[in-house]
Amino acid sequence: METQSQFDVIIIGGSSAGLSAGLALGRALRKVLIIDNGKPCNRQTPHSHNFLTHDGHTPADIMEVAKRDVQAYPTVQFLDATVTDVTGHNTAFTVTVNATTHYYAGKIIFATGVKDIMPYMEGFAECWGISVIHCPYCHGYEYRGKITGILANGDTGFELAKMISNWTDQLTLFTNGAATFTDEQHKALIKNNIRITDSEISHLIHKDGYIEQVVFKDEGSIAINALYARLPFVQHTDAPEKLGCEFTEQGHIKIDMINKTSVPGVFACGDNTTAMRTLSAAIASGTLAGVAVSKDLTQEQF
Repeated sequence: METQSQFDVIIIGGSSAGLSAGLALGRALRKVLIIDNGKPCNRQTPHSHNFLTHDGHTPADIMEVAKRDVQAYPTVQFLDATVTDVTGHNTAFTVTVNATTHYYAGKIIFATGVKDIMPYMEGFAECWGISVIHCPYCHGYEYRGKITGILANGDTGFELAKMISNWTDQLTLFTNGAATFTDEQHKALIKNNIRITDSEISHLIHKDGYIEQVVFKDEGSIAINALYARLPFVQHTDAPEKLGCEFTEQGHIKIDMINKTSVPGVFACGDNTTAMRTLSAAIASGTLAGVAVSKDLTQEQF
C-alpha cells in the first residue's frame, strides 16, 4: 500500500506500545501512520515474560503477531524509516523521516522507548537482555537459585540486593570500585550472606551472550550465571524535547493520567514514560494513548 502524507495520527515507534496505540486507533476508524526503524530495545532478549497468553515467547514472535493484528485495520499504515524531526502544533504537525520526506498529522504519539547507556566493558553489550539483565520480574525465574551478580553500588545496589535475594541465595554485589554502602546497609548485606567485591571489572567472559565469568583488572575472576545492572538511559529521539515536552527528574517524558504530554496534541506511551519496562505495561500504556487521542479528535471534530 502506498503511504499517503496526511493522517489523523502519526505514531513514532512501532513496538509493543506503538502497535497497541495503533490497534486502538484503527478500531476507532482513525487514519494512522506508524513509523518504526525495526530496532526495539529488547531485540536480543530470548524470551518475554509476564504477558498472559504469550509468556515465554520471543519478542520478535510476539511483535510479528501484534503487527499482523494491526494490519487487519485498513486505516492504519506502516512505514519503515527513522524520524529525524517533528515540528508544528496541535492539529498541524509535520513529521520528517530520513531527513527529506514529510508526513502530516493532527496528533502525535511518541512510542519511541529509551536507549540504555552501556558501560565500557567488553562482553557487556553482547550479554545485555540475555544474561546481563535489568529486571528480576522479567528474568529472575529463569535464573532462580543460580549464581548471580549485581553491578551496582550504594543505595541502588542495596535495594537491588534486597529485591533479588528473593530469587537466589547465591548473590554477589560487584561495586566495580570502592563500596559506598552505609554501615547499616553493609551489616544487613553481610547478615543476608550477600557477598561484596569492590575489585574493578575488566571484562565479561560469555558464550553467545550467556555470561560465564566476571574478570577483574587484577586478573582474578568470579564465575556467575547472571548479572543484574541498572543502567542510565536517554530518550531514543530528541524530538519530544525539541517540541517542548516536559520530562521527569529520571528522564522520562512527563504525561498525565491519559498519556498527554505537556504539549497540546502530543501523547507518549511505553518505556519512554515509565521505569516499569515490561511488555504488558507498554501495551496497556499504548491502548490508553490510542483511546485518549481518538477522544481528543472526536472532541475537536464534533
